[in-house]
Amino acid sequence: MNKSAHPDPFKKARTETGMGKMDDQNDPVKMVLGLKDVRKCAHNWKAFQSGAEPGRIVIPSEVNIRDTRQIPFEVDPPEHKGYRNLIEPWFKRPLEKEYQEKLKAIISTIIDEALAKDTVEVFGNFSLQLQSRALTLLLNIPFEESETWIGWGAHVFRSEESDLDADKANILYNYIDQEIEKAIANPGEDLYSVLLNSEIDGKKLTKEEVKGVMILTFAGGRDTVINSITNSIAYFSEHPASLKWLKENPEITNTAVEELIRYFSPLTQMGRVATKDTMVCEHAIKADTRISLCWASANRDERVFENPNEIVLDRKINPHIAFGFGTHNCLGATHARQIMHILLTTLAQKVSSIDLIDFKENIEELGDFKRKVGYDSITVKFNA
Repeated sequence: MNKSAHPDPFKKARTETGMGKMDDQNDPVKMVLGLKDVRKCAHNWKAFQSGAEPGRIVIPSEVNIRDTRQIPFEVDPPEHKGYRNLIEPWFKRPLEKEYQEKLKAIISTIIDEALAKDTVEVFGNFSLQLQSRALTLLLNIPFEESETWIGWGAHVFRSEESDLDADKANILYNYIDQEIEKAIANPGEDLYSVLLNSEIDGKKLTKEEVKGVMILTFAGGRDTVINSITNSIAYFSEHPASLKWLKENPEITNTAVEELIRYFSPLTQMGRVATKDTMVCEHAIKADTRISLCWASANRDERVFENPNEIVLDRKINPHIAFGFGTHNCLGATHARQIMHILLTTLAQKVSSIDLIDFKENIEELGDFKRKVGYDSITVKFNA
């Protein structure tokens, strides 16, 4: 098997019952595995809510490490619409030419830095740095601030010893509190200041609401972007012909981005809490119990995708849901897509091949399922 391959651990359960199950801190989760069923449940926010206890819809649950509600992620309609309408234009800025040019400069620089080294540990010294530097654009704050975030390491909520580390999480929460106070004292054109000066239905956002948006922005777009970049580098290290093909056929780059994101599905799943007794795939779901929308399984559904366990860079039909589906689809998708598009374009222009030297896989333990989500470390050599 290719070292860059991501096997599908859900196929048997998906085809036989459509469901899986796992325990999460004594709060069991029933996993919805098929694409059609995941989309249906994601769309049905009345039966499967996001606005439950803060932290409960995340898997692993963050109930024990935060009580701030992530906004608009953990808010349901009709309140969700007001938050979404306020925030969404800011997160569409990556479509602007000036934003893209700045992002190109960041990515080109980090690839040049990698080419100048004998070897690079991609996860920490390439992907984390790229994600952090790019985030300064999204927040519209000084580039130098990325060094603070890089210093946190790859994960803001977990350490090597634990999936949930309250001490690490508090570093992020305290940092955001401090940045909010700075923006109150000296307003600027950054996201903190914009949110503090914004209103919904004539009412200004509170500091707690601003904090909820910022926690989501930091946490939601960190591991996912890092994993997308790292997994793509691993893939191209084993498929140099694909890199060459992208260089010769740049018009397929957008299609290639969608296919890599489908295949790697950097976020395995997201939870919802049932508001009433109901059924999914002929399985009983009790009120106030959790289901998961398993994006990673849905994106390998053989009833929808031809050759689902292969990367087909010019895949014609690709209704993946790696960025979620329905009311709560990912706000950061535009930013993530631009990062990946520019990364692939720049790699194809500057890099002839990538040598994979060493790696350590990151395997998620999900009840009976074990899923490779990416790498804890991967060392490569970039060849100009």
